[in-house]
Amino acid sequence: MPYINTKTNIIISKEKEVTIKQKLGKAIELIPGKTEDWLMVSFEDQCSLYFKGESDKAIAYIEVKIFGSSSGSAYDKLTGAITNILNEELNIAPDQVYVKYEEVSNWGWNGRNF
Repeated sequence: MPYINTKTNIIISKEKEVTIKQKLGKAIELIPGKTEDWLMVSFEDQCSLYFKGESDKAIAYIEVKIFGSSSGSAYDKLTGAITNILNEELNIAPDQVYVKYEEVSNWGWNGRNF
């Protein structure tokens, strides 16, 4: 039950959303036991974001939420994959991206909780 939300201060075309979604679907497998089969992805573009007091560069804030927990090394690998994807697809430099991880112990779906 992973969820990845991408917030950025630039425009993301629908074509880029689809490409990024597909790449995130593969990247989530870096977290043991997680697959695209349960992945939910959202995009928020043209957000009012500032980093280091500036907003003149392309910036992204990524939230990754997973049911359960994982290891720091798995998160390191996923952070690398996410920043590479954003750099390749949106020209956002890795040093302009924050990735936040949240491990969730209660997750609801289909009228009940896991």
